[in-house]
Amino acid sequence: MSYWYAFWDALPIEMLHWDFMKNALLALLLMGPLFGLMSTMIVTGRMSFFSDALGHAAFTGIAIGAICGLAAPTWAAVIFSVVFSLVFSFVRSRSNQAADTLIGVFSSTAVALGIFVATLGGGSFTKYNKYLIGDILSVTPAEIAMLAVVLFAVILFWVICANRLTLTAIHPQLASSRGIPVGFSQTLFTAAIAVVVTLSISSVGLLILNSLLVLPAAASRNIARNLKQYHILSVLFALAAGVGGLIVSYYSGSSAGAAISLILAGIFAVTFCFRKARA
Repeated sequence: MSYWYAFWDALPIEMLHWDFMKNALLALLLMGPLFGLMSTMIVTGRMSFFSDALGHAAFTGIAIGAICGLAAPTWAAVIFSVVFSLVFSFVRSRSNQAADTLIGVFSSTAVALGIFVATLGGGSFTKYNKYLIGDILSVTPAEIAMLAVVLFAVILFWVICANRLTLTAIHPQLASSRGIPVGFSQTLFTAAIAVVVTLSISSVGLLILNSLLVLPAAASRNIARNLKQYHILSVLFALAAGVGGLIVSYYSGSSAGAAISLILAGIFAVTFCFRKARA
């Protein structure tokens, strides 16, 4: 981190003379590829609302960790979210209910359980507000290191399984006929989403986290001509929105997460216009 700090200190950029801004920038440079890559599969697999449900599960895990007196409730949230995703995958594979119905069941249950645990014994809900809104400026070097580890794991996972995951999402029957373990692939992917969502919730906030996991790929899908462009553009859009949102939030005094989400919405609008023009 010392080299990162020294590099930006040597440049005449006012907003990056503060260590918390350097930390926030580095965190967003790591989150960009994470959100961009995960977004492509979430959109392709029509799991947009599932990522929102996982955010609610992460909040419930944080509340449980806080009630249990854990110094780092984020770890409780990671465990709870992964278990939540595994249970969802199990029920989904053995139910004839539509996916959106099951997501609604799990999401509403997670929300209710989170609020119940957070207010248990007359407890105040206000101490959890930071997880609803998020604060990228409070990210710590330890959290940045964890994001780097997760990014490395996701990239490795993508290199090995990207084509299989895409085929599984588009045509699970064909994937199964070609010997691809569809259930295992979907379970592994949902667990990966759970980890990314949980580690990001305190930085970008539960209320807008889902938009950051949907908009990059949605915008990319408007103009991408092939699968490679689809992934690359999604990552680039997420990175551009992350850096742009941090700049906007610094000079406007607004929430960085909200600024990032609005920039992504603007990118989607622009790419949609180009899509219409091409059509």
